[in-house]
Amino acid sequence: MRLDELKPAPGSNHRRKIVGRGIGSGHGAQSTRGMKGQRSRSGFSGMTGFEGGQIPLIRRIPKRGFRHSRFREPQSIVNVGDLEKRFENKSHVTFEVIQGLRLVGRGERLKVLGGGELTKALTVQAHAFSAAAKEKIEKSGGQIEVLKK
Repeated sequence: MRLDELKPAPGSNHRRKIVGRGIGSGHGAQSTRGMKGQRSRSGFSGMTGFEGGQIPLIRRIPKRGFRHSRFREPQSIVNVGDLEKRFENKSHVTFEVIQGLRLVGRGERLKVLGGGELTKALTVQAHAFSAAAKEKIEKSGGQIEVLKK
């Protein structure tokens, strides 16, 4: 057994810290806020990463390189195994039908992945297909249709 494997007993609950209820409670007087300073006052709501006026860590470290997050487009994924369960043989699986089943969020692109097995001949419309998904759809006698943005 290692320290990182320790877990509380099943059904046990940790007692909530109760502060400001007298010195005998162990959390009276300053109520675990320390003695003075901005964080000890009522009404303090410092922003994330605030370090009391010191330059925050996120601003101290250098920023280099390309960030893809500015250009990333949200993309939902559906496995061919999910299509096998939900559609009949020789069905035409459009993007709108998949949205109607709530497998894809609004305004998102759809990518079909190759997880699971596919035995039905389906015509599938999506924005992107993995190589495995493309192979499985065509092997089962179906077709793929790639949608534009």
